[in-house]
Amino acid sequence: MKKYFLVIAAATLVFFSSCNNQTETKKEPDMKEPKLKAESITYSPDGIKDSLVLDGYIAWDENREGKRPVVLVVHEWWGLNDYIKRRVRELAGLGYIAMAVDFYGNGKRADNPTDAGKLSGPFYQDPLMAKQRFDAALKTIKSYKEADTSKIAAIGYCFGGTQVLNMANLGEDLAGVVSFHGGLQVVKPDKSKLKAQVLVCHGGADPFVPADQVAQFRKQMDSVGAKYTFKVYDGATHAFSNPDATANGKKFNLPIAYNAAADSASWNDMKTFFGTIFK
Repeated sequence: MKKYFLVIAAATLVFFSSCNNQTETKKEPDMKEPKLKAESITYSPDGIKDSLVLDGYIAWDENREGKRPVVLVVHEWWGLNDYIKRRVRELAGLGYIAMAVDFYGNGKRADNPTDAGKLSGPFYQDPLMAKQRFDAALKTIKSYKEADTSKIAAIGYCFGGTQVLNMANLGEDLAGVVSFHGGLQVVKPDKSKLKAQVLVCHGGADPFVPADQVAQFRKQMDSVGAKYTFKVYDGATHAFSNPDATANGKKFNLPIAYNAAADSASWNDMKTFFGTIFK
């Protein structure tokens, strides 16, 4: 009987030892918690340095070695605010080096729809002016040693979503672009220029982007054989990704609201998209 218990004890010891060894094998001692580095910078488009100063906000994970893909982030019509900076930090936490792109310059921001419309309007009318601002940011981020300049994407929110779609259609050398609840009246795509793959994250209840605008956009993209994915989030209205949207909608009587489910789903769709274009 004593010998029997000794055998059981030995077998138990071997079992738990085996489990512990398996647990230790799964550990990844070289993996470190993200240590985000974020910095505010200023930069200017080529040729007009004395008259226009743009604000940039850049973040990356200092605990990640080597170069990493680049993601440029274009703001809503309010301008480069804390919401966009948060998105930049979140992208850095995912392993990218990310930069907020300032389209307005000279510290201009809007806190009401009237001013926001005045600031954003010229860029809808003159996409080449928008491209000049975008190119200035692109040149800036490429100078960072952490940037893998062969893997660059851009994302944008509302106004910014329209702008990144325009940048793709104007032929910017990007792996991909993502529009979050952006307008779809964009520069007509040109098959000879369009290099980027496209992901559109669209609110199914967005009154600012009606069905005919969606249909026209898809028709244009199909006509040039563009590689694009169009995601629709049922019940989501304009600005669905921004937690401040509900309060702003009530304050200014705008049909905008935050939608947590659409926010989460679109962010995950973006991550999947990046996993494809950055292979």
